[in-house]
Amino acid sequence: MPAPQPQDHDLWEMLPAGIRTQVDGYVLQDSLMRAVKLVWDAGRVRGIGLREAQIVVHERYLFHGDRIAREPECPLDLESLAALAGGLPGRVAAIEAVWDGDTVHDWFVRLLAITDDPAEERHLATVYSRRDRDPSEAAAEAGRTLADHLGIPFHFASPDDPDDEAPRWRRP
Repeated sequence: MPAPQPQDHDLWEMLPAGIRTQVDGYVLQDSLMRAVKLVWDAGRVRGIGLREAQIVVHERYLFHGDRIAREPECPLDLESLAALAGGLPGRVAAIEAVWDGDTVHDWFVRLLAITDDPAEERHLATVYSRRDRDPSEAAAEAGRTLADHLGIPFHFASPDDPDDEAPRWRRP
């Protein structure tokens, strides 16, 4: 996100009060894209472009801080992951960690159970970056622990560098 500039507060004040209330509502619900779109749509007539809309919404996120209702984090403890894996149809053949990313969360790691019959991949957890943890390390530790517990392979093709095109686990 670009560094906020001194005039950013003026951009916020340029928006009508009703729009500011709605934007804050989206921010408090952690609906980043809806907030940016609203600022951009309502602000275009006042010269607010997409970049400025992103900065305005970023400023609102900073303003509201811990009051924002974030999506709950996926559990990474062995008991929870084993319960999720145990409830899947078919035999779990491997646990895999894969990088993914989007414009809201940047890079994150998905922890997957690879099943046989049906041959599918099933989501177990998504590990986002936090100040106190690296998503790669947390996913790798949880994935290895679960795989060891289940007596199956664990695969993470690119633990050190985000790569959503890294080679995937292949059945033997």
